[in-house]
Amino acid sequence: MAAARATLTALRPPPHGAPAAPPTPEELIGRAALGDEQAFAALYDQLASPIFGTVMQVLRSRAQSEEVTQEVLLEIWRKAAQFDPARAKVTTWALTIAHRRAIDRVRSEQSARDREDRVELLDFHRPYDDVAEAALSTEEHHLVREALATLTELQRESILLAYFHGLTCREVAEKLGVAIGTVKTRMRDGLVRLRDALGATR
Repeated sequence: MAAARATLTALRPPPHGAPAAPPTPEELIGRAALGDEQAFAALYDQLASPIFGTVMQVLRSRAQSEEVTQEVLLEIWRKAAQFDPARAKVTTWALTIAHRRAIDRVRSEQSARDREDRVELLDFHRPYDDVAEAALSTEEHHLVREALATLTELQRESILLAYFHGLTCREVAEKLGVAIGTVKTRMRDGLVRLRDALGATR
């Protein structure tokens, strides 16, 4: 008899007005996988803080951490149907994605710095030597001007300031009001186009 009462008590709905237990992340992601946006909003509220904490430990930058956190939550929304509860809990799965995304951001930032360093080490003066020789020749001076005319305005201004006025890449960037990485890229691309144009006219 006591066992029966216990079973009935367990099956009895909670008293009117009593707060229902919040759905678990596993329940929410199952509903989100079916397109339930409200379920995902609730899951978002549960996961945003721990995801941000995990990302922040890696990146140490609040702005970047907030950005990566949004990327992670978007990935969770897109991949909700791929979640396998037999392999891990939702929180564990989400934090694994967060850590991987944070590491990817670190690697991306490092790659960008490495590219800038490589551009900094490029010998811009060597390709300019060929251009300078052409410029010194009276009969080919007009060809150089025509070749410069094929460049974009930013490419042309960057090259002229660097090679005809002796400014550094940083000084060119400050003068033109653009990022130094942009100046380096435009100079590199411009010199390639300049050499190609001169070669085509010879």
